[in-house]
Amino acid sequence: MQVAITCRHGSIRQELRDYITQKAEKLVRFLDTVSEIDVTIEFEGPRVDVELLVEIDGYHTIVAHVEGEDSKVTFDKALHKMEHQVHKHKEKHRDRRHTTSVSDAARAVEEKGNPAP
Repeated sequence: MQVAITCRHGSIRQELRDYITQKAEKLVRFLDTVSEIDVTIEFEGPRVDVELLVEIDGYHTIVAHVEGEDSKVTFDKALHKMEHQVHKHKEKHRDRRHTTSVSDAARAVEEKGNPAP
């Protein structure tokens, strides 16, 4: 998995780059089909815009966008937002089918024979 960090109209220290990479890689624990994470930090005067793009299986992208004053705090808010969206995506696409169908389960109960109450 690849984490790409892009800065527009400014730059960030190496410690913050390492922090962002370390935290962004933890998204894989929520969803193992994450193929790429793009972090864009844009400086507009005193404001900082952080945009997180998470690509899933190469065809689906989830976006989180947060504006704030501090780069690290704004990134943390965007990451929290992304964790919520990734978890929601995972629950939405979760396979809820059972291995045995209802008719097979009913047939198995009938074959066992239920004692009359």
